[in-house]
Amino acid sequence: MVTLLNAEGTLVFEPDEEDVANVFGNLRGLCQRKVVTVKEAVVDDNDVVKGLLDFANKNLVHSIVIGASTKNHLPSLKKFKAFNDTPTAMMKSAPDYCSVYVISKLKIVSARSAVRSMANQTSPIKQLPFQVSSQSEFEGGIRSILPRTGETNEASESRSFDSIVGTVKGTARERPRSAGSNQSLDNIDLPGGRGRQWASMDEREMVTLAPIDDVNSDLDLIDSYGTKPTNLTSQELEAEMKRLRRELKQTMDMYSSACKQAISAKNQAEQIRQWKLEGEKKAVEARLSQEAALAMAEREKARAKAALEAAEEAKRKAEQEVQRRREVEMKARKEAEERDRVLTALAQKDNRYRKYTMQEIEVATEKFSLSKKLGEGGYGPVFKGHLDHTAVAIKLLNPEASQGRKQFQQEVEVLSCIRHPNMVLLLGACPEHGCLVYEFMDNGSLEDRLFRRQNSKPLSWQKRFQIAADIATALLFLHQTKPEPIVHRDLKPSNILLDRNYVSKISDVGLARLVPPSVADNVTQYYMTSAAGTFCYIDPEYQQTGILTTQSDVYSLGIMLLQIITAKPPMGLAHHVKKAVENDQIEEILDPVVTDWPVEAALSFAKLALSCTELSKKDRPSLATVILPELNRLRDLGDTDNHVFTDTKNNCHTPRPPMAN
Repeated sequence: MVTLLNAEGTLVFEPDEEDVANVFGNLRGLCQRKVVTVKEAVVDDNDVVKGLLDFANKNLVHSIVIGASTKNHLPSLKKFKAFNDTPTAMMKSAPDYCSVYVISKLKIVSARSAVRSMANQTSPIKQLPFQVSSQSEFEGGIRSILPRTGETNEASESRSFDSIVGTVKGTARERPRSAGSNQSLDNIDLPGGRGRQWASMDEREMVTLAPIDDVNSDLDLIDSYGTKPTNLTSQELEAEMKRLRRELKQTMDMYSSACKQAISAKNQAEQIRQWKLEGEKKAVEARLSQEAALAMAEREKARAKAALEAAEEAKRKAEQEVQRRREVEMKARKEAEERDRVLTALAQKDNRYRKYTMQEIEVATEKFSLSKKLGEGGYGPVFKGHLDHTAVAIKLLNPEASQGRKQFQQEVEVLSCIRHPNMVLLLGACPEHGCLVYEFMDNGSLEDRLFRRQNSKPLSWQKRFQIAADIATALLFLHQTKPEPIVHRDLKPSNILLDRNYVSKISDVGLARLVPPSVADNVTQYYMTSAAGTFCYIDPEYQQTGILTTQSDVYSLGIMLLQIITAKPPMGLAHHVKKAVENDQIEEILDPVVTDWPVEAALSFAKLALSCTELSKKDRPSLATVILPELNRLRDLGDTDNHVFTDTKNNCHTPRPPMAN
């Protein structure tokens, strides 16, 4: 049983249930952990000594542990003669069967042992409001009420409590004790952490009361001192104190070691945490470095790919350049071979035309004087001259012309093998310098006459119909040549020449092609790798597919026929004439310089020309069966004197003397 009072005899506070719970809270917690039953009692009295003595007498208390009075209070209180401090009063007034212990600063400062036994005392146990049945209950009662100030040495505190308990138990067994002994508390062994509760024992008094019943038989500590406590000597006590000191030292060493281990573990944990942070940081840095390396690798890969593509492109261009050079070399070689072949052919065909020297050509043209120049085409310039007292036209090969030598050879081969009244006559050539000598045509080209260049007289509709029939006659002659038909490929007004009687003749056959005889007539066709001719006169189907047929010349003839009656440029001419025919406005599209157009004949002429300009060769009429007969019919309309002789066998005609304009 435990009670709390102040040293001066006045209650510190008026206790209630909450105060009691606060005071004994630690004691209860300790007892619960130790599985010990303990009960508390609060003595309510204005006089501490009187209250304690009454409580001890009523309950036959055999041991009293009380704290010494505070020294700071004693000088001020001793001036009162009637003053007796509580420990002194308890030492004097306690029952003779009760032992009293006064403690201060963890030491027993004074003690009074019981002088007689409690055997004859009547024990009013039933009046007690509590029961302490064992050493654990008793020790728990004492330890739980100590204040927690934590100001004294932990080692000495740990040795005090058990000493007090042992002293109390020894008194219970009526062991004599000197009242004036100042016994040390170093041998008291307190539980860990409880020693701090004794730090202020000099400032307040703590009274511990134990009941009498069965205390002597249940305390385990009595066994440690032996069954006869009267035989316990000072040497034994000293030995026990040394043992307790060693155990305390071992405990403190273990505690210190545990603290060191805890600190070391904490440091290791902190170090591990730092290592972890550093590892995470290094992992992040490694990941960033890896990502940067991957990005750099991707860039290098892209750069290498671009370099590889550039190298492949350069290689491809180099291969193309090599191929182009090879083609140029092969082309030059072929041209040289062609030139040699032409020279050889010309040497073998001297009987067909006359061979002129360059000196003769220069004399005839006055060394190619500009005053002698008639014009210039894709082949080269054309000069007027006189050879053998005959007016001639001399065509000079342009050295820069890409196809000049080839056209020269082609024209020599074609014109040297054929003769026709409507084909320009080849008089001779100078193979070494690429010069061709033709008969001179007094009225120039059809293009010059249609567009009235050099202020020439306009062509009448009769002459226009005659010229158209002459062109168709010569074209049919080329298509029917043996053994191979010839396709001109470049029919246009500038290649139609007119003599003094306005008889038309086809010239410039340098682009002509000889197609195989097996594909002549209705299915004459020949595949070409590239289209040749003048843009507006080229057959669209030939230009698109590269398939050359005699119908390709029919398309060019149709465009030229439209120009003969309209005297307009070839671009979009077929569309305008077709629109005029559909709207019955043929008069508006005819050449206005001719005022006496026969409308019906002109309309028939226009429709025939439009049929020749169909985009598909299958839709174009036949030159032999449709075009030429119709043109001859229209020509006959203007021949009122009927002096034209027609040779049906050769499909040619001999013109009469010039018609009046």
